Amino acid sequence: MRRQRPTLIAVSTLITVTLTTAAPTPANAQRAAPPDQVTALTAHQADGYTTLAWQPVNGATDYQIERTPVDTDNTPTGTPTIVGIWRPNRQINQQAPTFADAGYNPGDTFQWRVRARTGTTEQPYSDPVTATTTAPWGNPTTPGEQLRTGWETTHAAQYTSDTDEYAYTAAIDALSDRVRVVELGRTVQNRPINMLVIGYPSPAATPEAVAATAPVAINCNVHGNEPGDREACLIMARQLAFSTDPRITDLLSHTTVLIVPTINGDGRANNTRGNSTGQDLNRDYSLIRQPETTAYITMVRDYRPVAGYDGHEFGNSRAGDLPMLPPRHQNVAQPIFDQSQDMIEGHMYAKGAEAGWWACPYGCEGGGNVGLSEETILRNTLGLKNVTNSLLELRSSGGQTRPDEGNTTNNRRRKTYSALWTFHQFLDYHRADRADILKARSEAIQTQAANTGRLVFRGSRPIPAHPAPHPGDSPPPLDAPPADLILDNPPCAYKLTDAQYNGPRTDGPGGVGTTVAQRIAAHGWKVITIGDDHYVPLNQPERGLIPLLLDGKGVEKLTDGERVYPTLTGRRNGPLTVTGFTCADDATINGPVTVRAGAALVTTATTISGPLTATRAAGILLADSTINGPVRIATTDTISIIDATIAGPVDLSGNTTGTDAPVLAGTTIRGPLSCTGNNPAPTNLGIANTVHGPRTTQCAAL
Repeated sequence: MRRQRPTLIAVSTLITVTLTTAAPTPANAQRAAPPDQVTALTAHQADGYTTLAWQPVNGATDYQIERTPVDTDNTPTGTPTIVGIWRPNRQINQQAPTFADAGYNPGDTFQWRVRARTGTTEQPYSDPVTATTTAPWGNPTTPGEQLRTGWETTHAAQYTSDTDEYAYTAAIDALSDRVRVVELGRTVQNRPINMLVIGYPSPAATPEAVAATAPVAINCNVHGNEPGDREACLIMARQLAFSTDPRITDLLSHTTVLIVPTINGDGRANNTRGNSTGQDLNRDYSLIRQPETTAYITMVRDYRPVAGYDGHEFGNSRAGDLPMLPPRHQNVAQPIFDQSQDMIEGHMYAKGAEAGWWACPYGCEGGGNVGLSEETILRNTLGLKNVTNSLLELRSSGGQTRPDEGNTTNNRRRKTYSALWTFHQFLDYHRADRADILKARSEAIQTQAANTGRLVFRGSRPIPAHPAPHPGDSPPPLDAPPADLILDNPPCAYKLTDAQYNGPRTDGPGGVGTTVAQRIAAHGWKVITIGDDHYVPLNQPERGLIPLLLDGKGVEKLTDGERVYPTLTGRRNGPLTVTGFTCADDATINGPVTVRAGAALVTTATTISGPLTATRAAGILLADSTINGPVRIATTDTISIIDATIAGPVDLSGNTTGTDAPVLAGTTIRGPLSCTGNNPAPTNLGIANTVHGPRTTQCAAL
């Protein structure tokens, strides 16, 4: 973790509203509190939960939280119930205990008391506090705000159905200029996979324009029988669409929020973990054998979210309220791992301690063999795609710390409203740390494209434990990579035959699968085709993921590609004419370089002292390289220039690359930059170039 985050972000009026607690009677005010009695109890109301806070009692082992329903005269209308147990490992700040109570119908009125226990000895209860809880968000008489999910209208007795979800999101789309609902694809059983694109005052019109806003993405329901996060997403979509809270409009003015309520509509309709084929979709984000995962990964390619959360539920009753975990695969770039850890431990742990939610690493207590390095899992796939992100698990049962959650509706409320809190905090973190998130992403892309360091095919980064008794004293296990799953000498590229690349596959629904070519395109990787051979270079932003699918060592791979190692290293004096596929690594070329029609040049850590010219080439991919001369690339099929230094003018003209835009990112050009007639126009992946000269036409904004 880069740092422990100071807790400076203000909690908005949308998320937390402080209520005045019942004033003590004069007699109570004059008497001294009994020894070991909890004092200074307060109750603060928020969306779907109440934060209870009190002064700690010396020597207390834990605390019991009691809730009693009362009427408008504070007369009890039901039985007092122990609804929570506070233990020291709940939060990082032991001197300010808090507990988030969410097991009630929002809008009702309650009395709370708290008492300490020393071992099993119960101490006196605190004086009570009474308050009316916050009703569901949205004025019931205001268009848009009055919308409610099926879960809300049944008071958590039923989850929102698929048809109700489609009607609800369509209504938000129709009533709010801030929202556009787009269909990413269809499930196996032909249900739409919708995404809400939310921005202020309106969302950008195209995926490329949305990508320029540094968007955030929330995947709400991949396992169909884990719907708590989905309900939170639907509620938050209404808040983001219609709230006039300055915090909300400020957030949406600085990013675009992408919400996918239900990627697994078939599983949700059938209340099954997997989709209709039985596939666990959270074991398919790298392989993308299913239409659902293909839709999501294609969205990541096109909209380029810089940060994300992935919602789940966790069956361990001993775990915290909100187990979280960053991308752990060892091929994830260090800046992305660090930033993700900072979001979890530096922000979520600290803000959770303020609000009363128990955030902890996935597993928490007795978690077992969870949270490992499979690249098929979304948090790892996103990390390998340079996205700061976290898994979110909602503890599916109340356990010992929430003893009232044998009541099904109360259990569902706690899960949903704790997820709603998390997703709002995620947006706050992005708003406050956007610059750091973008810096981590830029550094990760440039590090990956340099194609340096070993490749690991399975193996997790460690999650260091927090000192007991704080959250994290039982971190997820370390699965160190075995020697046979480490490649110390990475290749330059993988070569696939046409049969491997375009051949039919049987690993999809009904024994029919998309081709490797289609899946590589969905991931957004650049491919150089020369004759019947297809080369996938590693000097690309997702270098850590490519070998996992194309190398013979891959644990869950698409095919066994042939490793292609550099063909040009060291010093070469004189002109170089490139024919076929040439890979230069740590090379110095003293002279002009010409890439012939149908040929390709791939470089890393290479210096070219002279001009570089390519016309009708199959591909030019330059990374972490220097060209001491002008660069002209025309009518070429595949182009990527990342983290290069070019001492001369650059001209990209007439390059037609299909759906695969030329990349010019993080590069310094000591001369003019001209881009004309390219289809599509070049992109910088959100990483600005430094140009010491005029930028014209298609590259004016790069």
